[in-house]
Amino acid sequence: MRVHHLNCGTMRPLGGRLVDGTGGIFRRAELVCHCLLIELDAGLVLVESGIGEQAVHRPQEWLGRRFLRLNNPVLDLAQTAVHQIEALGYRREDVRDIVLTHLDLDHAGGLADFPHARVHVHAEELRALQGGHTQEERLRYKEPQFRHGPRWESYADTGDSWFGFDAVRELTGLPPEILLVPLAGHTRGHTGVAVDTGDGWLLSAGDSYFHQGVLDPVRPRQPLGTAMFEKRVQTIPAARVENQERLRELMRDHGDEVTVFSAHSSVEFHALEQVAV
Repeated sequence: MRVHHLNCGTMRPLGGRLVDGTGGIFRRAELVCHCLLIELDAGLVLVESGIGEQAVHRPQEWLGRRFLRLNNPVLDLAQTAVHQIEALGYRREDVRDIVLTHLDLDHAGGLADFPHARVHVHAEELRALQGGHTQEERLRYKEPQFRHGPRWESYADTGDSWFGFDAVRELTGLPPEILLVPLAGHTRGHTGVAVDTGDGWLLSAGDSYFHQGVLDPVRPRQPLGTAMFEKRVQTIPAARVENQERLRELMRDHGDEVTVFSAHSSVEFHALEQVAV
């Protein structure tokens, strides 16, 4: 397989070093929506979908005024997953499968650009979207992003062990080199997506953490603003903390075998964006 790292939604919130750890506090921070495009013989697999094409055409409906005000996203068609895929010479119809860490608007916004694709997600995340948990949980998702009727494939907490993580699942119709790794906390059904590239594993850890310093096994750290935001948007605090510790253990014990990255760290993205394996 061949793997591309794509930024499918730059965000520039105020806060500078309080958000991304660099510069002054009055500059705009740089965050990304880090997606993977995986080329398989049977078609393309997209891991995360970014904010999507419709965020450019109708941002208030697609993202909401609050998100626009706080995150200051760059509304550029060239950054959307579908346009980057077409720039590589593919059609949007070539994306057969989309695997999501969770269904927040900056991860699921691009689903409507690939209405024919199967969408793989944890069962608890889908249940939250459909109102099976609390109303507060359901409100974090943007209903217009799902009106096209995604072709869901959902997965419960059963599976095998993977580098110390439990209930890790292979995905229907996809090769065993792509796995769903439960990482609850940010949302009830939050997962990571592991990809065996043939030259080591990638683990897309979604929003299980926001700043790369969190994974330092010796001295974990992150900016104050990021730490406050992380707690404000968590659904299961104890699970979030536990899974961050397990990710640090993964880095300590298997950092030579697994490359972990979060959805929004621009530092991690820029370190990987030139790599297509």
